[in-house]
Amino acid sequence: MASEKVETVVAGNYVEMEREEPKSDSIRSKFSNLFWHGGSVYDAWFSCASNQVAQVLLTLPYSFSQLGMASGITFQLFYGLMGSWTAYLISVLYVEYRTRKEREKVDFRHHVIQWFEVLDGLLGKHWRNIGLFFNCTFLLFGSVIQLIACASNIYYINDNLDKRTWTYIFGACCATTVFIPSFHNYRIWSFLGLVMTTYTAWYLTVASLLHGQVEGVKHSGPAKMVLYFTGATNILYTFGGHAVTVEIMHAMWKPQKFKLIYLLATIYVLTLTLPSASAVYWAFGDMLLNHANAFALLPRTGFRDSAVILMLIHQFITFGFACTPLYFVWEKFIGVHDTKSLFKRAIARLPVVIPIWFIAIIFPFFGPINSTVGSLLVSFTVYIIPAMAHMITFASAPARENAVERPPKFLGGWGGVYSMNIFVVVWVFVVGFGFGGWASMVNFIRQIDTFGVFTKCYQCPPHKG
Repeated sequence: MASEKVETVVAGNYVEMEREEPKSDSIRSKFSNLFWHGGSVYDAWFSCASNQVAQVLLTLPYSFSQLGMASGITFQLFYGLMGSWTAYLISVLYVEYRTRKEREKVDFRHHVIQWFEVLDGLLGKHWRNIGLFFNCTFLLFGSVIQLIACASNIYYINDNLDKRTWTYIFGACCATTVFIPSFHNYRIWSFLGLVMTTYTAWYLTVASLLHGQVEGVKHSGPAKMVLYFTGATNILYTFGGHAVTVEIMHAMWKPQKFKLIYLLATIYVLTLTLPSASAVYWAFGDMLLNHANAFALLPRTGFRDSAVILMLIHQFITFGFACTPLYFVWEKFIGVHDTKSLFKRAIARLPVVIPIWFIAIIFPFFGPINSTVGSLLVSFTVYIIPAMAHMITFASAPARENAVERPPKFLGGWGGVYSMNIFVVVWVFVVGFGFGGWASMVNFIRQIDTFGVFTKCYQCPPHKG
């Protein structure tokens, strides 16, 4: 490793991230810049906001039926802020790592930095291995959840095929994401994805209000501890979408501008999730306890079918978001990450999709699987590990003194940051991983006992005809 040189480095001034090819005024180049090759602050915001609310938008009313209205709203606000905080910590650690490496003249022109590499560079191989395990496992199951959601949604338009068969079909469709090189190339998809979730959220809200409350509606939540903590953990999962934060930052031309992007994305997401979850729960109450997908209770109309189709497209996008970091890890493992041939990289990525496909067929439990993944994986990947890594990285006085990104004064300086980090670690470990893990596993095992693994059609109504 090169010795550290005494020189001034502007944090986040990553000139080598700029495109290498000369600028061109051709139509093809302009088209590529407009739809394909993004790296601005706006691209990052669209990516964060679009990635945060995919199929979970449809399971939040189910969580409200477990938690009750007051707790549902409170947990959304609470975990939204907590998620924004740990995304900020990840961005600080990324900038710290990258600046240190660039002082050593490391070139990232053809290398995508990932979270486990940040942990490795700042804290060593043991942290790298922990981060790699939790991040990859979470992203694997995050991709699984998107496939399950695709099958669950399309069934409400076409029930001639069972959900398991639809999972086979959408597994093949989602495998085409191997051809999308990196997060630079999600510009148009991120924009469209957010438009789709915005439409769906407001469709759920308006359709529920127009439908009105069902006869004899009951709002008995919270009724059981198991259900309460299962619902809370699903919301923990909702605002834990920043397992891909480092990859999104790395795709930016100026990653140091990321600081508030996740918070602003979360605020927008709350304008979608709070009205939709509240309205659907108000209309259908306890019926949601047996219908994890909100589409199941709303009458079929052209608006609902449009929402289903838009969510299907969005789940394809989110599958790509969750799977792309896994593609990078696999490429690095087999030594093809630096290969310029898009076709070779795409072929090399295909083995990543196969286990995702298989797990989605084994455990098609739309809703309960979110809570299980949230408690066992998101709790560590997105909340506990970033908070602990930040504290340990800046534990020494010299590290704090030479930090590239210092805490703002309004947060109380280093003391305030450490206090918040300790609170996050303790809360998420006890409530998210402890109580949430217990509740989610109990609920998940109940689904296996009730429906069995490899079930053909999870929570399907009796087929007519």
